[in-house]
Amino acid sequence: MNLNSIFSDLISKYSDNEILKTDYWQEIEQSYSHKNRKYHNLTHLENMIIELEEVKDKIADYDSILFSIFYHDIIYNAISKDNEEKSAEKAKIRLEKLNIPNEKIAKIYNQILATKSHKKSEDSDTNFLLDADLAILGQDWKTYENYTQQIRKEYSIYPDFIYKPGRKKVLIHFLKFEEIFKTNHFKGKYEEKARENIQRELVQK
Repeated sequence: MNLNSIFSDLISKYSDNEILKTDYWQEIEQSYSHKNRKYHNLTHLENMIIELEEVKDKIADYDSILFSIFYHDIIYNAISKDNEEKSAEKAKIRLEKLNIPNEKIAKIYNQILATKSHKKSEDSDTNFLLDADLAILGQDWKTYENYTQQIRKEYSIYPDFIYKPGRKKVLIHFLKFEEIFKTNHFKGKYEEKARENIQRELVQK
């Protein structure tokens, strides 16, 4: 998958500013390719797009979702509590320089904020974005286990006695949801396996 091409085609729908297009892509590529990004990297973006391509016909505003994917983790600092807010703000600042309608920018801003709590939204598109973001939870155990190791490396600044309780809190947060996945498509595809994986990880804590 050529993320640069996807991003370039997306921006071209709204602006013919080649300098901004190049600068914006370089910023995204550099941000997601940082050496500390073991999971929240370009591969994560690719996987989200692959997941959503299956349900593209069910998404009302696919352009907005793509922008949200590219920017939802552009700011990612393991010791920060407001990565989503900063990412949403950066997306807003960048996209305002393109000819993108304000209501679309507001939608992207809110979608990025929604990835903080992953609570069900009244907006169907947002729920598809959230489900794609969590699709890793419903993969086979080997893939899931690799993901947990990547996350641990991203938080390597924290010793186990701090990291493990924090990770446990996140996992229990997901299990407390009536439904981890908000859309019928992803619920049917991943819900059961995700709960099984999370429970298995919790047993190991």
